[in-house]
Amino acid sequence: MTHDLIVIGAGPAGLTAGIYARSRKMKTLVLDAASAGGQLISLYPDKGIHNYPGFAEVQAKKLSERLVAHAESMGCEIAEGCRALTIERDGECFVVGCEEGQHRSKAVVVAIGMGLFKPRRLGVPGEEEFCGKGVDYVLPEKDKLVDKRVVMVGGGNSALEMAIIADSVADAVLMHRRDCYRADESVVESLQKSSVSCMMETVPLSINGGSQVESVTVERGGETFDIPADLVVINIGSTPDLEDLKNWGLDMDDNGLIRVDSDMRTSRPGVFGCGDVVIYTGKYRQIVTACGEAATAANSAYKYVKKPYWA
Repeated sequence: MTHDLIVIGAGPAGLTAGIYARSRKMKTLVLDAASAGGQLISLYPDKGIHNYPGFAEVQAKKLSERLVAHAESMGCEIAEGCRALTIERDGECFVVGCEEGQHRSKAVVVAIGMGLFKPRRLGVPGEEEFCGKGVDYVLPEKDKLVDKRVVMVGGGNSALEMAIIADSVADAVLMHRRDCYRADESVVESLQKSSVSCMMETVPLSINGGSQVESVTVERGGETFDIPADLVVINIGSTPDLEDLKNWGLDMDDNGLIRVDSDMRTSRPGVFGCGDVVIYTGKYRQIVTACGEAATAANSAYKYVKKPYWA
């Protein structure tokens, strides 16, 4: 079977691309190496999203479910656990090679976000030893946090929002190595209204315990001391795994991001990109931006495949 369009990635950008492609009646297949929903599901399902138009606040998992349901209602085929390894040309079609087989299409939209993630590590003693024994990089579900002593490390939106979530059921401490956060002002304001204990200009030195995490040794203002902890959640960013892109023949920048033009066209005719994986002057990484790029990418793919008289 040959599809009109294959979308690689089922996060907000990929699902939006599928929705817009189906509005053009393009036969569309959306592939994802993990589960449909992207980062909204894999990194912070309980996170509250405050800047997606139409929702004063929506849980990341709920937004993901709405996007998936919308794409399916439009007739998108969604294949989970299908990691795209190659994109080859075969005459007028593309062949997307996956571990379980091949899929053919007339055009491709790459929307893999930042790929498969490897969380950045602190590199302190005890981190590796207690991974899975009180050290985590994603906040567990709230029912597992009840009455726990949770130490969150980080200063971005995700770290602050996870600390606020933990604060509703646990004793939460947020430490950041700088004197100010890099998070949005609205998130910082929410943090200030919470009961989270904030420790600025504080550097973790080691994570300690027996069979489980028991404390974190930190340094602040030249003083070293221990903070009791049952759980340490490290959220200082992630390193994307974009190795697959190297095999796709696309022009990329020094950071491994795909260069696109204003129509979301890549260096390969018939291959388009959108979302966090693409780069252009003035790029702003937000869910709503990714969705806007996806609409453009889908429309460009439509013009490439269908060649309407007005294009």
